[in-house]
Amino acid sequence: MSRRSGILEFAVLGLLRESPMHGYELRKRLNTSLGVFRAFSYGTLYPCLKSLVANGWLVEETGSAPEDARAASMAGRRAKIVYRLTAEGKEHFEELLSHTGPDTWEDEHFAARFAFFGQTSRDVRMRVLEGRRSRLEERLEKMRASLARTRERLDDYTLELQRHGMESVEREVRWLNELIESERAGRDKRTGPDQ
Repeated sequence: MSRRSGILEFAVLGLLRESPMHGYELRKRLNTSLGVFRAFSYGTLYPCLKSLVANGWLVEETGSAPEDARAASMAGRRAKIVYRLTAEGKEHFEELLSHTGPDTWEDEHFAARFAFFGQTSRDVRMRVLEGRRSRLEERLEKMRASLARTRERLDDYTLELQRHGMESVEREVRWLNELIESERAGRDKRTGPDQ
């Protein structure tokens, strides 16, 4: 499974955990709620859905009621297929939520993971946030070293682009520091001496 399809699988299972949806609604939610999926098509989504059904993690249901399917058929339209998470699918999503390895820190996967932090345990959130921060600090050091080596050879516009990239990474590191401190403060409140 490719990295991108793994992220899509994770996001689809997460959204369907909230409620059953048909393909169009699911694609819309992936695009609007999880911006990392802006550039994908139905040609990507439907094979993913079929694979999730084949694995037993989703079931396909036609419309919301038999009369809806009959009405669609009589009007010459296909009834909408609604996808619903199975018990095995919920279990699989829970397992995916607990992963904290290096792929969860990468740009695309981190954004999808962050979108489901409300369903993720605090210790997993902390490991993912700290891993992401560490990854970005490494990236920032490489950017600084590269800029120091090549500064004299860069024109003004390329230099500004490099600075902009570094500022973006620095901003995200500050944001992650704030999130990590907030997570720690939340934990400390619940595990303080009076608890």
